[in-house]
Amino acid sequence: MSIDRAGVARWLAAYVEAWKSYDPEAIGALFTDDCVYRYHPADQPLRGREAIVTSWIEDDPDEPGSFEGAYEPIAVDGDVAVATGSSTYSKTSGGPIDSIYDNCFVLRFVDEGRCREFTEWYVKRPEEGVGTN
Repeated sequence: MSIDRAGVARWLAAYVEAWKSYDPEAIGALFTDDCVYRYHPADQPLRGREAIVTSWIEDDPDEPGSFEGAYEPIAVDGDVAVATGSSTYSKTSGGPIDSIYDNCFVLRFVDEGRCREFTEWYVKRPEEGVGTN
């Protein structure tokens, strides 16, 4: 199985839309039933679609309108992709940017374009980088 750059870009756009909506069906559609998901590389992973959906919805969700994400694939090899981008956060919906995180995702896909393994690395930009975008 392999995925192409366009397929990864579509998946990343759907990821952002699912994050913005917190719609359980949209979140679940991104991942396989047995997906392994890590917010940080050293974390114990979430295992399975249901655990991922529950985590997104119940574990301190972001306030609607207080964040934005933009990610793009930088490398695709067979069923594995690497994507980078940034996440920006405001304290309130539509407020000034409070923090920016630079992200790197390592993703593994299956035939139907669902992610079966997700690992995220992120780092907060220094304060002098906030509000300059």
